[in-house]
Amino acid sequence: MSQQQWIKTTCPYCGTGCGVEAKVASNGAVEVRGDASHPANRGLLCSKGSALGETVIKQGRLEHAYIKGHQESLDKALSYVASRFSQTIAEHGPESVAFYVSGQLLTEDYYVANKLIKGFIGCSNIDSNSRLCMSSAVAGHKRAFGEDIVPGSYEDLEHAQLVTLVGSNLAWCHPIVYQRLKRAKQANPNLKVVVIDPRRTDSCDIADLHLPLNGGSDVALFNGLLAYLSEHGKLDSDYIAQFTEGFEAAVTSAVEDAGDLAALAKTCGLEPEALLRFFQLFANNERCVTVFSQGVNQSSQGVDKVNAIINSHLATGKLGKLGASAFSITGQPNAMGGREVGALSNLLAGHLDYKPEHLEALAGFWNTSNLSQKPGHKAVDLFDKVAKGEIKAIWIMGTNPAVSLPESAKIREALLSCPMVVVSDCIAETDTTRYADVLLPAAGWGERDGTVTNSERMLSRQRAFVEAQGDTKPDWYLLSQVAQKMGFAEAFSYTSSADIFSEHAALSGLLAESGERLFNISELSGKDQQAFDAIEPQRWPVSKQGSDNRSLFSDGRFSTASGKAQLIAVTNQATQQVTSDAFPLVLNTGRMRDQWHTMTRTGLAAQLTSHSSEPLLEVNPQDAANQGLCDNSIVSLSSNVGQLKVRIQVSEGQKSGHVFMPIHWTEQYSSDGLVSQLVDSSVDPLSGQPESKYTPVKLAAWEYASEAVLLTAKPLTKAQCQALPADYWVKQGLADGFLYRLADGSSPVELAAKLKGFLMSQTKLQSLDFADPIKQNFRSALVIEGELFSSFSVAAKGELNASSWLESLLQQPMSDNIRRGVLAGTSPAPDLGKIVCSCHQVREQTISDVISEHACESAEQVGKHCKAGTNCGSCVPEIKRMIKTVTIE
Repeated sequence: MSQQQWIKTTCPYCGTGCGVEAKVASNGAVEVRGDASHPANRGLLCSKGSALGETVIKQGRLEHAYIKGHQESLDKALSYVASRFSQTIAEHGPESVAFYVSGQLLTEDYYVANKLIKGFIGCSNIDSNSRLCMSSAVAGHKRAFGEDIVPGSYEDLEHAQLVTLVGSNLAWCHPIVYQRLKRAKQANPNLKVVVIDPRRTDSCDIADLHLPLNGGSDVALFNGLLAYLSEHGKLDSDYIAQFTEGFEAAVTSAVEDAGDLAALAKTCGLEPEALLRFFQLFANNERCVTVFSQGVNQSSQGVDKVNAIINSHLATGKLGKLGASAFSITGQPNAMGGREVGALSNLLAGHLDYKPEHLEALAGFWNTSNLSQKPGHKAVDLFDKVAKGEIKAIWIMGTNPAVSLPESAKIREALLSCPMVVVSDCIAETDTTRYADVLLPAAGWGERDGTVTNSERMLSRQRAFVEAQGDTKPDWYLLSQVAQKMGFAEAFSYTSSADIFSEHAALSGLLAESGERLFNISELSGKDQQAFDAIEPQRWPVSKQGSDNRSLFSDGRFSTASGKAQLIAVTNQATQQVTSDAFPLVLNTGRMRDQWHTMTRTGLAAQLTSHSSEPLLEVNPQDAANQGLCDNSIVSLSSNVGQLKVRIQVSEGQKSGHVFMPIHWTEQYSSDGLVSQLVDSSVDPLSGQPESKYTPVKLAAWEYASEAVLLTAKPLTKAQCQALPADYWVKQGLADGFLYRLADGSSPVELAAKLKGFLMSQTKLQSLDFADPIKQNFRSALVIEGELFSSFSVAAKGELNASSWLESLLQQPMSDNIRRGVLAGTSPAPDLGKIVCSCHQVREQTISDVISEHACESAEQVGKHCKAGTNCGSCVPEIKRMIKTVTIE
């Protein structure tokens, strides 16, 4: 598409569901801005959303189909996939194939995948990476409400008197929702915020109370809350009697489980006074919102944690009205859309279940006699079946299971041994695509067209605004073509995403007369392309009357058989893996501020890589001292299933006995940063969600002698990275090149020699060298045709100087000034440190200078002088910490 007007679409990252406006500029670059008319974000974008334009590029794209590594026509590849799947089913039955899909897919992609495998192949072996983030919430909702329902909306935050964040670093993982909460608190100083998290995260910046509980003790905490409410007469007896069931069993279990306040505080690792203050805040405020996320869900007791939270809301009637809700905030942009269509192995379709009347109705709707009659394998079990050879063909769509699933080494072995692995993706090289027998080029953000549903049930359109590159097609098209080639042409004759959405919307109205499901968007069915294109953001359920659906269950009617909500009796259980003398620390995993999942897209945006340029393990100062470990040193971290090397960051915000490591780094970006290789495959027995927040580990010093930074104009290939003469490396994308941080057991002089030999073997270069054997500093600049091709600096462990200024040198003529700076290891201009504000690319030293020179006492004052913190606000807590430490002139 040529230069155009602004197109309204939706951000492809977290579950906030921000509206985005995008267009292609005259120079071909993609420009983005927040959509001020979208109710989810009202024009604001976070650092990742603001950088979306940088990711719509050809670099790294999968543009053509490949079979066994050879480029083929798309039609030939699709015919091959259809033939191999049909052959596998004929020889081994439908249970021998599987789909593994993603919360990154659009609803229409999800729908076709689910319909094909459940309705026509005849098995339910389809699961989503949403199993890893939301399935405990789904199971908890279904137990309590009878249906997977998030009852509230973002507006609840603006009407609440108390907002509790449980296992949610909202400031980093859902920055726009966090900013909404922050503004609500500024407008209403009486609004209290409680953060329940083992780490002191940036979300604590606005907290009135932080409870750094022991990992895995959430059920005990919320059982204690329910027991307190009962003991102090803070229950809503009328609501309990009229609208709920199971209260007596739930409260009896809670009282027995919690014990007295002192015992409960010990279990949770909290001060009794802090625990009591939280209980009193919840008890004494009518409008309470509890926002929970991965710290709750990613647990071997995740479902019970969800129900323990919901129990307290049901017992007090703090549900179904503005400002009162138990709010599961979704991790991915369309995890909810996938749940709506049934793209989890234990769901059917359209919020229908595996029961006779639903199966019969769905078979009639799809006009199929081959509908699967039972649930399939959940993600961890599914890949176990691949490893055992029971699943012989798998199609992976828009996700990276070789990185994201626990015990990743086992996943890689399973994929390597599987006879038929199909991967459809928009990125050519991921840790998963390397195992593909067939690669299919899928349309990416900006090229595809369809719908997504965010955390508050808000359905929005994603629209195309650039031409699809190469042979890329939407996933629904790839699936439909394979289905047609397998003999199901009549049922998969879709010509557009509008066709699919209309069918999905119509299915949501199936059996609507029973009134047992709230999910219903059937009013949107039957729309032609023009009407589909005109759909505005709206929450479901959608009705003709356009009724207020911000708060569901306001009428006290639930989707259970009795029509009443269910309180569930739960008891705190030990985690499946426990600490020991061998593994005394608890590893917690999660996201960083500016990255998304496995960095296949955010890693392309240079402005997002500078804030956290390598994986860091956060360690409490006492735990580091006990091991004799220094801040910024590289250590060995091991569990009972794996081992890696990682740099540590000593942090007062990290609870003693716990460590934290980000999930984003892969084999594409590091030699040893894959945290999933440490995480055990323990899962919640009800949801099948892995326990990614509690892995017993041990820390040990790693003996290395030298460190280096290597700057290159072009990225090293996978083979070159594997051949790097260093035991540890991490890659960072820059605006005009790539920076590699290295560490090795060899001496600095040996590493310098190995590095120079490695680089000189790649191409014909002129070398400019500097050596200081006494200080063990070695530097080389490698020049081609007068321009810097690469440069490296080597020093002894812990002695490497900052090098962010090198980023600007690539592709510049080698002036004498720059030449002297490279060899001396000093910058012709001041080194400004790391990026703090990704949105405006403001570096650490600039902010420090502003604070000092202008005597800034607030982040707002800093922003006035250098713009830092004035866009999404994610960096404001860091700026506040800098204000406390910078000396004012």
